[in-house]
Amino acid sequence: MKKKIMSAVLCAALAAATLMGCGETTENNNNSGNTNGNTTSGSTTNEDASYNIGICQLIEHPALDAATLGFQDALKDKLGDKVTFDVQDAQGEQTTAATIVNGFVSSNYDLILANATTPLQCAAAATTKIPVLGTSVTDYATALEIADWNGATGRNISGTSDLAPIDEQENMLVELFPDAQKVGLLYCTAEANSVYQIKLFEAALDADGIAYQEYGIADSNEVQAVVSTAASECDVLYIPTDNTLANCTETVYNIVVPAGVPVIAGEEGICSGCGVATLSISYYDLGYQTGLMAYEILVNGADVTTMNVQYASEVTKEYNAEICDKLGVTIPDTYKAIEQ
Repeated sequence: MKKKIMSAVLCAALAAATLMGCGETTENNNNSGNTNGNTTSGSTTNEDASYNIGICQLIEHPALDAATLGFQDALKDKLGDKVTFDVQDAQGEQTTAATIVNGFVSSNYDLILANATTPLQCAAAATTKIPVLGTSVTDYATALEIADWNGATGRNISGTSDLAPIDEQENMLVELFPDAQKVGLLYCTAEANSVYQIKLFEAALDADGIAYQEYGIADSNEVQAVVSTAASECDVLYIPTDNTLANCTETVYNIVVPAGVPVIAGEEGICSGCGVATLSISYYDLGYQTGLMAYEILVNGADVTTMNVQYASEVTKEYNAEICDKLGVTIPDTYKAIEQ
């Protein structure tokens, strides 16, 4: 069935609430502390210069770890020892992310990598001069409250998106569980990009006439109770690329597997922990792609304000063999088993 997926931007108040907690740093107008004089317009430099890059990662998680590694590898491949990284983990806390990126701004780093949506929002609040690249961010328009989205932010921000085709993820659910009567949608209500994905998934389910119910959690403390309720009321569960639930896959596994309820996941890490199948991207490749964008900005003077946000070039149908075996789920030959 042909699907018409809405891509409307969600309520600005959702992202605004997050931005309010990020704080703002007063910047030197001439950016004199920046070794290479990088500005929003991407001043032309060369490969003989040295670069200091700050990396703020929201939380320790295989997908985000892979994106950070890919980013570093790309720049090391291009610049060797002429690039230095300051990698810091916000431990899932918005206030910590704000403190980290404000420190990067105070140090006048040449570029900031924001790994996940919350660090991106905090970096946006902290600087309008230092180039900021995001990765593992689903929708920049939602995260940055941009109503007239055209592919570039028009600001000192660009990057890569981890959004896999939502309609294809819903097709996967229908393919594997054609008799499902009700789908439970699990996500963290505090994550704007999770809300965005859920709305797209609901549109796909509506197009197929499949009933669903949202099961939102405010934080990790609610996972046990909410997942238990969802598993008791639904035939299949869907979890998008949600950082909170990605950090709680063991809890989800311990509920859904004994209950015999399969989970379709938005990315490989969640699927490895508690899912049966996913339409996944390579977060390492996504990070590497972001690193190449950073090289263009730092070395070739590319203007970050006009750089379109880029997307993963490939997606892969994957499955968790262990959980499929436990639940008796048969997977088509076109799927690739996730290496455990």
